Amino acid sequence: MRAGRPLMPAWLVGEFLGTFLLVFFGCGCVATAVLTGAQVGVFQVAIVWGLGIATAIYLTGGLSGAQLNPAVTIALAVWNGFSWKRVPGYIAAQFGGAFAASLALYAVYHGEISAYETAHQIVRGAPGSEATAMIFGEYFPNPGGHPLTALAREAVSMPTAFFIETLGTGLLVLVIFGCSDRQNPSRPREMTALTIGLTITILISLFGPLTMADFNPARDLAPRLFSALAGWGGVPFSANGTGWLTVYVLAPVVGAVAGGGFYRRCIAPHHAAKVV
Repeated sequence: MRAGRPLMPAWLVGEFLGTFLLVFFGCGCVATAVLTGAQVGVFQVAIVWGLGIATAIYLTGGLSGAQLNPAVTIALAVWNGFSWKRVPGYIAAQFGGAFAASLALYAVYHGEISAYETAHQIVRGAPGSEATAMIFGEYFPNPGGHPLTALAREAVSMPTAFFIETLGTGLLVLVIFGCSDRQNPSRPREMTALTIGLTITILISLFGPLTMADFNPARDLAPRLFSALAGWGGVPFSANGTGWLTVYVLAPVVGAVAGGGFYRRCIAPHHAAKVV
């Protein structure tokens, strides 16, 4: 029997589903860590994030290339010849998948969230409710399930957070470019998705306690917007001032372009020279 005509383009399915899985697995792990203590220590959260991303890439890479990150999409357009005409569609699909995952997570965990807020006297939408909003969006320093205090805020300034997110995304994109460069004789091939996932695990282990390790504007902004609509009000966009934009949207884009540029200008020419 001949298969029917696809309802949606492969790239749309790939980017939507892949980003959905990335956020559902990753933020779901954050939810269980905050609400139930199921994960002990940052590494357990980090490894779930990494394996979740690897799974998403393996499942959707053949459909869209599994970019799953607006910063990666932009870096590929700047340095790897990805069509700029396709960038808006890819980013829209990524944001859509992330928002849908946030809705699904809330449907699963809304009871646990309410119970946690009651037990810890957290008023959703009031200052301090970033303690539970962190299940969706990201904050600096990492609230760890508690309201941010003035003392805690001194640990990570906005410039420091911007640098961390820029550096982390740059390193991630450097690895992505290296893994996907066909002229790189040591690229991991079938292990590419796992290599990228383990890179995420390492980066979250290093930077998660400081900025929650975003590196992906869709992963942060779409769930952050959902949390604002789900009762946290202005807190997701005021707890860190303009950090929601500068640290979690702009810094990953800057880092991705810089990381891709470093690979393209400083590393790729050496592989090309060996091939020739």
